Amino acid sequence: MRKLEYEIPAEYDGRPLLHFLRGGAKLSVHIVAMLRHTENAVFVNGVFSRVIDRVKAGDRVTVLLPEKTTPPAPCDIPLDVLFEDEDLLAINKPAGLAVHPTHNHQEGTLANAVSAYLQNGAAARAVGRLDKGTSGVMLFAKNVLAASRLNGALRKTYIALAEGALTGSGTIEAPIIRPDLGKTLRAVGEGGEPAVTDWRALETGGGTTLLEVTTRTGRTHQIRVHLASCGHPLVGDDMYGGTRTATMARPALHCARIRFTHPVTGAAIEVTAPLPADFSAELAARRARAAESEKT
Repeated sequence: MRKLEYEIPAEYDGRPLLHFLRGGAKLSVHIVAMLRHTENAVFVNGVFSRVIDRVKAGDRVTVLLPEKTTPPAPCDIPLDVLFEDEDLLAINKPAGLAVHPTHNHQEGTLANAVSAYLQNGAAARAVGRLDKGTSGVMLFAKNVLAASRLNGALRKTYIALAEGALTGSGTIEAPIIRPDLGKTLRAVGEGGEPAVTDWRALETGGGTTLLEVTTRTGRTHQIRVHLASCGHPLVGDDMYGGTRTATMARPALHCARIRFTHPVTGAAIEVTAPLPADFSAELAARRARAAESEKT
């Protein structure tokens, strides 16, 4: 259980503890409501206190964040840990591993592996998500405070290998729809959810372009759908028109970097993950073919 400690400043002298928790500690309405209904969650100078009790300047406040989420069943899957502290856990997710359990598949996901890694019954929450076939940095929040403050606050940078030649940079702004509610397939279409993707070409050769991609929205399959809609599907992404190869049998998409402000300390955090073996091998093969083509 995460413990937070504060000292009441002069401006909250004589005011209800609730005012400090919301204004000084900047805890959300949801978290304060949880504290209000949880025994032995808030202490002032070591004594249990209600959030309506008044506090004095210099009082020491201890908050024990309650955990209301049940962790998924632990599953012993090796993890490549990139960053960890009391509040956060960043994993280098391999391609082919789903992030969350589903109604018909409760084990063998990254969340199950994180549950086993933590070993203390804590329920870590995934901050955002990555498609099953996407590799790279995946962040988990170890408590409700970290999860609530990071919701929508991550800045992700992806590396993608798209078919065809692209130069310079650009923005794709097109709404995304779900044509068939029974399928995960997405498409660009009128009346869909707004979606914006920014891309920058890093190198072109071997019939492909290596891209740096960022998103301003977080729609399912957004990068894959947007690039395919422009005639440049990802290598390996046969769901959206890409071609699988001997080395790339999944969408060539990798979350290479995330940046965010730490939800508790306020520090600027950057976590990176190197390209995985299949992506690196595909890129090397494309570069070799481009070099041979230049010779002839």
